[in-house]
Amino acid sequence: MPQVTDQMLQEALGSVRLYTIVVLKAGPGYSRPGPDRDRDPEVERTVWAHGKRNFALQLAGLMPIICPVADGSGVTGVGVFDATPEDTDRIMSEDPGVQAGLFTYEIHPARSFPGSTLP
Repeated sequence: MPQVTDQMLQEALGSVRLYTIVVLKAGPGYSRPGPDRDRDPEVERTVWAHGKRNFALQLAGLMPIICPVADGSGVTGVGVFDATPEDTDRIMSEDPGVQAGLFTYEIHPARSFPGSTLP
């Protein structure tokens, strides 16, 4: 691990920006996919539309980090938005999965270093 000096951290903190984290959760209409579960075809179509929309948001640079979660915890995904919490709430309220009651979400203002990426 690299050695970080106080000066290095102070300089890096000057570049920190605001972002918004969304925690997506299973809503009342959600059912987990799996080989032993038959999911309603309409639910499948809605989840597919949700995924396409997420990919479009990523391509537009609005949600550069998208992490589906499938651990059975009730959390179904985490995303990092390059938008204000208010704009993120508007974007999420228009999500087809949210509108169909498959998902709910929490919004959390956050800070990070621009250019942070997944390996």
